[in-house]
Amino acid sequence: MKKTLLLSLSALLLLSTSSLYAETSARIDPNAVAHLKRMSTTLSKAKAFTFRSNSILEVPCVTGQFITLRSLGKVALERPNRMSLIQGGDAPAFEFFYDGSSVSAVAPKAKVYSTTKAPATIDDMLVGLRQQTGIDLHFSPLLVSAPEARLTKNIQSAVVVGQTKVNGILCDHLAFRAPGVNWELWISTGKVALPYRLAATFTDRTNFPRKFIEFSHWNLHPWFLGDAFTFHPPSGFKEIPFKTVLKDAGR
Repeated sequence: MKKTLLLSLSALLLLSTSSLYAETSARIDPNAVAHLKRMSTTLSKAKAFTFRSNSILEVPCVTGQFITLRSLGKVALERPNRMSLIQGGDAPAFEFFYDGSSVSAVAPKAKVYSTTKAPATIDDMLVGLRQQTGIDLHFSPLLVSAPEARLTKNIQSAVVVGQTKVNGILCDHLAFRAPGVNWELWISTGKVALPYRLAATFTDRTNFPRKFIEFSHWNLHPWFLGDAFTFHPPSGFKEIPFKTVLKDAGR
């Protein structure tokens, strides 16, 4: 009798847990969307900002398996049409400059670069970059003028996991699902809502590659020199086609 009772309770517990997960995975919690909107408002209202990124990425190898690389980056942005990215780490070093009329990609180790015309806004430039080269910057949704619209497009579920600290900063941990990707975002709880961690699993790709990025050193009131986003070719660097320089930079 006691054994039967325990089995019944276990079955009930499993059934209740399964029902909870089923319910959670199928709903969109307005609180999760509200946290996302707070962050979006902070970023979209900022006329300029800088931050650093520490990324762990899984990328395809020639053998077919995915290998794990760590990448460190520095990003600077000034709306509506200036941006720069300097990236290094395990992956080949890569630099990117956008001044409102052109984009320049640089592979410092190979001493090559390329410059090509670009649309007049950051939003359009990022779309053009993805369409023409296949490059989608890992944190590009945070750079557009309306992050919330980009991030919530086609979401199937959204939940608030809870609160935790990311490098000492109290954050709301959110989880989302959309076709082809499960992703999470950690947003600071203070008056100024900023992203401090991003994790994603790409469910529509072989082996489900993942990315994990932590953001730090946010500055919403940076000061830039007049030519901070203009690329000046270093002495001894060779200009080559845009896609070729991206290949040399391992992009």
